[in-house]
Amino acid sequence: MIETIYIEENILQHPRVLEILARFPKANKITCGRYGEVFNPKAQNFRLQKQKPALILAEKYKHFTMPAPAGYGVGAEHNYYFSHMLNCLYDCRYCFLQGMYQSANYVLFVNYEDFQADIKVRCAEFSGQPVHFFSGYDCDSLALEPVTGFAEQFLPVFEQIPNAWLELRTKSTQVRSLLNREPFGRCIVAFSLNPDEIATKVEDKAPTLERRLEALCKVQAQGWQIGLRFDPLIYQTGYQAQYQRLFEQVFSKINLAQLHSVSLGTFRLPESYFKKMHKLYPEEKLFVSPLSSQNRMVSYQHAIEQEMMSYCTGQLLSYIPSSVFFPCML
Repeated sequence: MIETIYIEENILQHPRVLEILARFPKANKITCGRYGEVFNPKAQNFRLQKQKPALILAEKYKHFTMPAPAGYGVGAEHNYYFSHMLNCLYDCRYCFLQGMYQSANYVLFVNYEDFQADIKVRCAEFSGQPVHFFSGYDCDSLALEPVTGFAEQFLPVFEQIPNAWLELRTKSTQVRSLLNREPFGRCIVAFSLNPDEIATKVEDKAPTLERRLEALCKVQAQGWQIGLRFDPLIYQTGYQAQYQRLFEQVFSKINLAQLHSVSLGTFRLPESYFKKMHKLYPEEKLFVSPLSSQNRMVSYQHAIEQEMMSYCTGQLLSYIPSSVFFPCML
C-alpha cells in the first residue's frame, strides 16, 4: 500500500517511527530535514500523487489544537479540532483537502503526547464545561488506524479527562480498536454517509455504504455513541428519492438511544480551493453543477441549496428529535 516513506531526521529513532517502519520493510525510506520540504513545494500534481501517495513521518511543534470553524460543532460551546494526520486515504472528489494542499502524500505527526498535553490544557481552561475535539478535519480519523494506532493511543487519554469529548469522523471500516475496548460516553463515532448512487461517483476508494453501515452496527452493538454526518449533500437528478432511501436504510439499523447527533450540509468550498480543484479535474461533473459564488464560498445556487436542505431536514426530523439535529448553512 505504501511504497515510499519520508522520515524527518530528528525522529529517526522515535519508537512510533520504528514501529511503523517495521510494518513496511520493503518501502523505500528517505530522510528529510522537515516534512515541508516534501509536502509544500508548488511544483506538484495532487492528481498524479494520489495514485501512489507516500507517507511522511514528522513532528509537529505548535498549533496542536485549533478552534473549530464556525458551524462545525454539534451542540457544545467550546469546539476545537486537531490533526494528527494531513490528507486522506480516500479520494472524494468534493474534499477540500485537494484544494488546500499542494501534495497528496500523507503526513503523520508521531508526537501524539504533545497533542494530548495540549488537549489537557484546553480542557483545564474550561473546567466543568464540555470541550469538544474533532479529529477528522484534515484526514479520516480511522482509515489508517492499523498503521497509526491513533484511536488506540488517544481514547484512554480522553477517557481520563472528565470534560473532554472526542469525535472520530470517518468513512472507514477500520473499527477494530473500538471493538477491542470498552466504550465510554464522551466519544462519538461519526460516520459520513451518502447514497450509493452518489458515493460511487464522487467517493473513490471509500468503502461502500453497505460496508460503512456494517461497521456502524458493530460499533453501536459494542456500546459506542454514534454520529451521522450527511455532509456534503450532493445535488443530482432524482436526489430526493436517493436520500429518502438512504435515510430509510440508515434508520432501519440505528439504535436511537445511542445516537448522539445528526449533521446536514450541502456541498461548499472556499472559492480558491474550488478553482484549484476544478483545474485538477476539469471533466468532473460535480464542478459544473448549478453552483454560485458568494462571500468567497462556492456552493449550490441559493434556491437549490434551500430546496435540498428543506427536503432532507423534513425527512430526517421524521426519524429523530430536533435536539440531536445540527444543520449547517452558509
